[in-house]
Amino acid sequence: MGTNLLRFLVFLSIAFPALAADVAGVKLEDRDRVASSELVLNGAGLRKRAFFQVYAIGLYLPERKTLAAELVAATGPKRVAIHMLRDVEADQFSGALADGVKDNHSEAEAKALEPRVKQLAAIMAEMKEAKKGMRITLDWVPAAGTQVTVEGKSAGAPIPGEDFYRALLRIWLGDKPVQDDLKKALLGEKQ
Repeated sequence: MGTNLLRFLVFLSIAFPALAADVAGVKLEDRDRVASSELVLNGAGLRKRAFFQVYAIGLYLPERKTLAAELVAATGPKRVAIHMLRDVEADQFSGALADGVKDNHSEAEAKALEPRVKQLAAIMAEMKEAKKGMRITLDWVPAAGTQVTVEGKSAGAPIPGEDFYRALLRIWLGDKPVQDDLKKALLGEKQ
């Protein structure tokens, strides 16, 4: 009887794969695709500001990583999937991203990244507001650059340079992350 139960459980896990994460009611799948590459959910967490839930976020990679420096330096396609849990003005959203870049880079590094941070801010400004329920992805596509999508549609031209995408990752995974428990969650640590 134990063998039959085991077979049944294996069947269920294949027939009905479990969702990898549920963050504040947002279901994040255990796999996603960037270009033609399949990625796995490395970790997921909740961005809070004061007592407000701002967004649920999932980080997808070709293979799981548990060390922030190793993850940021890894090559290949990547995805940051942001699911908005409240309305945020586009300038506030892009301003928070710009602050996260500045906090995790030297003054000279931040200055070198500034034109591309402005390009990202311009893309965000076009959407005017990151609305509750909206899905925004920041994808690293090696042949193209950082591609922003809003609700599955490309927004703006790809932003060049893997150094820029790594700068974005440091917002959440750098030495001064936007939120310590969120960094741990994106690294796959259980909370």
